[in-house]
This record gives sequence, structure tokens and C-alpha cells, in this order.
Amino acid sequence: MSFDVEVKYAQSGDIHIAYATIGDGPVDMVLVPAGINALNFEAQPLVWGMFAHMASFSRVILYAPRGGGLSDPVPLDALPTMEVRTDDIRAVLDAIGSERAVIIGQGHGGPTSLFFAGTYPDRVASLVLISTYARWQRATDYPVGMPEAATAGFQQLVAGIWGSGGTISGFFPRLAEDPDARRKWAMAERTGASPAQIEGLMAMWTETDVRDILPSIRVPTLVIHRVDDFQFRVGHGRFLAEHITGAKYIEYPGSDHFWVGDDLEELAGEVEEFVTGKRSAVAGDRVLSTVMFTDIVGSTAKASEIGDNAWRELLDRHDEAVRRQIDRYRGSAFKQTGDGVAATFDGPARAITCACGIRDAVRGLGLDVRAGLHTGEIERRGDDVSGVGVHIAARVAALAGPGQVLVSSTVKDLVVGSGIQFEDRGMH
Repeated sequence: MSFDVEVKYAQSGDIHIAYATIGDGPVDMVLVPAGINALNFEAQPLVWGMFAHMASFSRVILYAPRGGGLSDPVPLDALPTMEVRTDDIRAVLDAIGSERAVIIGQGHGGPTSLFFAGTYPDRVASLVLISTYARWQRATDYPVGMPEAATAGFQQLVAGIWGSGGTISGFFPRLAEDPDARRKWAMAERTGASPAQIEGLMAMWTETDVRDILPSIRVPTLVIHRVDDFQFRVGHGRFLAEHITGAKYIEYPGSDHFWVGDDLEELAGEVEEFVTGKRSAVAGDRVLSTVMFTDIVGSTAKASEIGDNAWRELLDRHDEAVRRQIDRYRGSAFKQTGDGVAATFDGPARAITCACGIRDAVRGLGLDVRAGLHTGEIERRGDDVSGVGVHIAARVAALAGPGQVLVSSTVKDLVVGSGIQFEDRGMH
């Protein structure tokens, strides 16, 4: 079995993202890869069966994340964050003219798929999560994850055997002793990423935690997990199904991470039935968003000091500086709060950078601002927004001091790999 595909490029910021499509069915399906995808079908015959079945009823969209495969490379110390990866998905959809698609997240591609589905529900027909997780590493309140003590050793092990086909034992245990399968999988490893790239990606995946956004997923969701999946224990899948409203959950026997073997048709058939039978629009206008509140510190005293006219002029200059920063980082202001502003962003790292930019810009005007941010579900109401996510962001802002940008733990967990540094301000 083979495919005659044409690799094209989508522009995502300054980076070119390689992608290819298979099939021409009425349903668009985007396969969100873990972090590598060579788009080299000669090197990936083990997953051809999955592509072929999906292409029989849809247009399958495959892409190579930046930094690997045929996409533009990136520095090893600037591996793409989840926010950047969602931008890349959107860029590929725009490039092929797809307004709405089924998002399929498998393995390490699951968290990015969840973030995209929560942030852009109007572009997601449904969400399919296959053998994936909300958090990879173990925590006191998440016992199914990988023990922290084993993480570093596991990363070094994978980096040490990368390119030899040695990771096949984790993805396809039943084929681990097959020399031909191992050779082809080695080719997929080498053309997908370097050992240093995969080690950096694994470090980022280890810190990823999207549990807090699961209640924000409002699109039809199917969760599939193998009982003995060698990569991610079945508890990961059960946790996702329990915390995503209305999710359908299916378990299958076996230990292979990818769809291979005798049950391929049954697994793929479940996806086809779910996708073609669940095409209703998203209920309401709820989305996952990062909400920012800013406020001028000591505004009353400052106004009394300089007088009403001078204060009004200073406020105008403050408002203009704030607008420039919000526009620069793709935000949308929804409320003027007298001495501050409330805005939403489709990415938490952009929101943090914007808040810091506002703080620095108005400092030149002799003003101090404080800012608070939270990522959560909001409801759009015309030009206004509401919801618990908005209230939490306002509470966080109220706790910030002069010149502080204070964020909830949810925001911190979602910007892993961004290089943004945080100081713990305790529990509130």
C-alpha cells in the first residue's frame, strides 16, 4: 500500500509548516502528531492502514510540527510551546481552506489537541483522543502518571537509542522483534527528529499539564485507549473521559500504541461512526481563553495630585499604550474598567507578554499597573464576555501588587517550554 501525496507548506508566523492531504471526502480530519511527523510514507508503512481507512470517508490532513521533519527547523532552546503548536494547526487549516475539522490527538499530540479544541471550538467538528493524556508525569493527585524519579532516565534512554528503531518496542510491542519493521521505524525516527530534539520535546511533555482545561471542552469527544498501552497507562484515558463533559469512552485490549493488527478496522470504524454521526454545531458560544485584567495602582492619589485635566490626558496616553500592546499580541479588549482594561487572548504566553509590555510601557508615563491572568472557559455575549474564568482572572488581579503580573497555576502549566519564569506566590 502506498500514497501519491504532494507535500505543501503553510505559513505560520515566520515558519513554514509542511503538510499533506490524503483523500477527498466531505469531512476534514487533522492528525495532530506528538512532536514529530516525517511526512515520509516510505518510512511510516506501519501506520498506513489508519491513514487509508480515514481517507476512505474524509480528507486526512497530516503535518510536520515546526522543528522536525520537512518543516522549518527551530533552535533546540526554542522548541515550540503548546500555544505555538495551536497556531500551526490553524495555519494549516487556513492554507487548505478548511473552516471546521475533526481533530485527532494521539499520544503526546493529545494536550495540544485539547487546547486547540477548547480555544477554537468553532473550528472543531469533533475531537478524537487516542491513547493520550492530560498530564504525563505523576503527581500526588494524579497517580497514573510516570514517576518523577524515572523521568530523567527515560529521556536519556530514548535519546540514546533514537534513530536505531529501538523505540518500536514502546509503540508496536508485537513488532519489536521484526527486523524489517524495526528498520522502517528507524527511518521514521531519523527523518522525524534528531536525538537532541526528541530529548528536548520529552522534557517539555513531562511538564505539560492540561487537566484544568478539560471542563472547557464542549465539542463532541471520543476517547479511545488500549487496556495495556505500553506508552501511556489506561488510567490516562479514563481520567480524560471522566473529566470531559459528555465524552464517549471505549477501551480495547492490546498493548500497541498505534492502530495496527487485527483490530485496526474495528478501531477505525468506531472513529468513522463517531465522526459521521456527530456533526452538530457547538452548543452556545463558550471558548477556552486567557483573560487579563489590568489596573492602575494609586490612581485616586495621582489624579488628586495633578488635577482633572492633566489626569484625563494621562489616562488617554495610558489607554493608547494599552491598546497598542493588546493589538500587538492578538488580544481583544472587552471592557474598560475605569483605570484599567479587561481583555482576552487565544494563547496564555501572548497574554503574559502583553501584560508585561503594558506594565513597562505605562511605567514611562509615571504610572504603575498590576495585572492578573487566568485561562478558563468564558462565554461570549456580543462584545462582552462572562463566566467563571473571567471572575477568577479578576480575583487574581486583585491580589497583584504594583508592577506585578500575577497568573493562576493553570496559566503557568500551559506555557511550559516558553521560557517565561515564575515565582510561587502561594495558595489563595
